[in-house]
Amino acid sequence: MTITSSFLPCVPAPSAPRIPRVLAIAGSDPSGGAGIQADLKSIAAHGGYGMAAITALTAQNTRGVSAVHVPPAAFLTAQLDAISADIGIDAVKIGMLGDTAVIDAVRSWLEKARPAVVVLDPVMVATSGDRLLQEPAEAALQALLPCADLITPNLAELAILLREPAAGNWAEALQQGKRLAAQTGATVLVKGGHLDGGSAGCPDALVNTGGLLARDVVVVPGERVPTRNSHGTGCSLSSAMAAVQARIMGYHGPGDWEAALRQVKPWLQEALRASADLDVGAGNGPVHHFHHVQQHTQNHGRTGSVPAQGAFAAALRDAATADLDAIYGLDFIRTLADGSLPEKEFAYYLAQDALYLNGYSRVLARAAAIAPTEAEQLFWARSAQNCLEVESELHRTWLSTRTADVTLGPVTKSYVDHLLAASVSGSYGVLVAAVLPCFWLYAEVGETLHGQFLAAGSPDGHPYAVWLRTYADEEFAAAARQAVGYADAAGRAASASERQAMTVAFRQSARYEVDFFDAPRLHA
Repeated sequence: MTITSSFLPCVPAPSAPRIPRVLAIAGSDPSGGAGIQADLKSIAAHGGYGMAAITALTAQNTRGVSAVHVPPAAFLTAQLDAISADIGIDAVKIGMLGDTAVIDAVRSWLEKARPAVVVLDPVMVATSGDRLLQEPAEAALQALLPCADLITPNLAELAILLREPAAGNWAEALQQGKRLAAQTGATVLVKGGHLDGGSAGCPDALVNTGGLLARDVVVVPGERVPTRNSHGTGCSLSSAMAAVQARIMGYHGPGDWEAALRQVKPWLQEALRASADLDVGAGNGPVHHFHHVQQHTQNHGRTGSVPAQGAFAAALRDAATADLDAIYGLDFIRTLADGSLPEKEFAYYLAQDALYLNGYSRVLARAAAIAPTEAEQLFWARSAQNCLEVESELHRTWLSTRTADVTLGPVTKSYVDHLLAASVSGSYGVLVAAVLPCFWLYAEVGETLHGQFLAAGSPDGHPYAVWLRTYADEEFAAAARQAVGYADAAGRAASASERQAMTVAFRQSARYEVDFFDAPRLHA
């Protein structure tokens, strides 16, 4: 990704995205860890306005469910009608539904209201193993599944919906997800949390046979957090996905489930890690939905350690060492340096670069909108404007005189989606960390390539000589150093949890840089 540094006048920052209005339709958990209570916490944690329509009342705690009362379905319909008659609904999360009449009532309301985003968590089996939906209602639930955009079963529920034995490994779980997606036409989130641990960690996957994702299966890896406090994890994940998806759609147009998952998964991982801080119950305790708020408050109260100046940036650079080594080992980089790179691969790279810069400019403009100082606002806004100028220049010069595939490639799409998810996270630090590799890694790679070009005598016959000479731009190197400094300052001001999220965002972007440079070879 190419950004020159002849910064242009500041462009107006975009207005903040509207707060998504998310309706949770689910049962109540008096212990506060699951159901409606978890939904509302998750929605609020992701900047949404939460609403609730109660489908069932439960008597439960962290050790299990002792009783369930399902109010008349007509009363649920009255709740739904009252909300939708007065309030715009950007997304709906559906959880525990109780019985056939309740399921039918929800389906009838969905057909009338037609909300833009519907996430269905088919609550059938609790973490404790208690059955929450009786078998006679399963057929009604099957009829409801096609009304959803995203279905988020745990592995036991996935097996029940398919009338198959539970998956014993990740490969079997993915195959079951594909079958459910084919049956329903919805995207299925296959969750690896209930699988045995091991080297696979705790992956999740989005499975879709309807073409809404760039790939039929998108696996998002994750770390397995050793804790017994997983009460309400499924509820929290599904409602967070609804809130984030609604926000992405509201700010960037059509949403993307992968972008939503890449934002929600690190949050849930930290919610599990911080769950012991709550000290709730003697059984499977709840996750800590507001871990980021508590730690942010503690940090600004000057508790905990703050990295020394430059230390956080140095840690990020160390984390990117393997990715830089991988970039230098790519055929694309080697042949670009010696001039033997096929022109069609370079043309594909430039076409994808132009598409990337269009999305990157929007993300940089968002950084300008939420930056804490005027200097940072000016820096990111000028960088955003410069991206658009570079994109136009690419089309005016090289791309305008050659045939190139201008279709958005899967790597470019995934990278931009990752950045867009960071831009709606609400964290300036996470956003800056996500955009940093395009400055920092690119500057280092460019400096190395230009050095090799000079060492070869700057041959005039080199087909990419003009391109390689742009890497010597000292203003861009200075801009990269400035971006590093802002990221380091954001890390020093952040809570420990937010620094961890910044590191994750940075490492994901660094990996995408490797994939972006390698994409022309795969495309060819």
